[in-house]
Amino acid sequence: MIAALKSEEHSQLQLVEREDIEDEEDLFEAIDKHSELRDSAVISQGINAGDVKKLQDAGIYTCNGLMMHTKKNLTGIKGLSEAKVDKICEAAEKIVNFGYITGSDALLRRKSVVRITTGSQALDELLGGGIETSAITEAFGEFRSGKTQLAHTLCVSTQLPTSMRGGNGKVAYIDTEGTFRPDRIVPIAERFGMDAGAVLDNIIYARAYTYEHQYNLLLGLAAKMSEEPFRLLIVDSVIALFRVDFTGRGELADRQMLSRLTKIAEEFNVAVYMTNQVIADPGGGVFISDPKKPAGGHVLAHAATIRLMFRKGKGEQRVCKTALEKNYYYIVEKLFLTKASVSDNTRRYCRCKGLKSA
Repeated sequence: MIAALKSEEHSQLQLVEREDIEDEEDLFEAIDKHSELRDSAVISQGINAGDVKKLQDAGIYTCNGLMMHTKKNLTGIKGLSEAKVDKICEAAEKIVNFGYITGSDALLRRKSVVRITTGSQALDELLGGGIETSAITEAFGEFRSGKTQLAHTLCVSTQLPTSMRGGNGKVAYIDTEGTFRPDRIVPIAERFGMDAGAVLDNIIYARAYTYEHQYNLLLGLAAKMSEEPFRLLIVDSVIALFRVDFTGRGELADRQMLSRLTKIAEEFNVAVYMTNQVIADPGGGVFISDPKKPAGGHVLAHAATIRLMFRKGKGEQRVCKTALEKNYYYIVEKLFLTKASVSDNTRRYCRCKGLKSA
């Protein structure tokens, strides 16, 4: 059980939901059988436990994770020669199929994807049910536009059972700007009828001070995610330390960080929610009063599965825009969005008072 609900009725919902989750995991495990680098599995293929330990020390805990690394990177691990790497990769390919699969099998794998509620009915509808696992969701906007508040809400909603549109899992939070506030979790947990202490216990938090520290924290997550049921990784914000530590564009380091986030999302079926800063865009056009664009350029844009743009409205109003198949506009009201009329150009508008806990 992830986080105990206050009412007995909700507790029963969680017990029933855990049974449903186990059925879904059995279904997914049938496709990706023995994906973890268990000693018994790989030793039977002629790989010794010492080499498995070396891979785990390098942050590689599953066969999927192993095949996400090039042989050049693997030979860079101390104690692994080219011959050993070839043998390990060959053994992994015997355990898990990394070749072509049918479209039906791909659809079956998609059934393991979980959508986590944002606490807003209309925003969930816009996102197709909520924040998606095995994907990266980026939220960018200026200071105090609601990005971090949504992150705090997701810390709680992720721990709800899937019958209540949660993820039934734990949360990892990497903070690069010192914005995490555990006291803000308490009222949000109370709003969802959850025990605040249990919710906080299921959030692991780390404060990153350099881009190297941030990357090492991501590497260390593999060990925890291979042992415990995590469903959400939050990085707030993803680009801040790169803008401090690099005077130039630093695109190579950006790609390494984003590549690691993508691998974590797909390897452990977790949702990655990352916030991003905005920069002035002098070439934004003369018809835009205050042109801004997200930091990170095209490298970050291509890494994100879904991009959410937050901006301030009048007073305490906040506006959220996302680009999926069409452009939609929403204004957020106390974590709930109410959809208004849809105009001919498929833009939806909503009125609000800002992202705040109820």
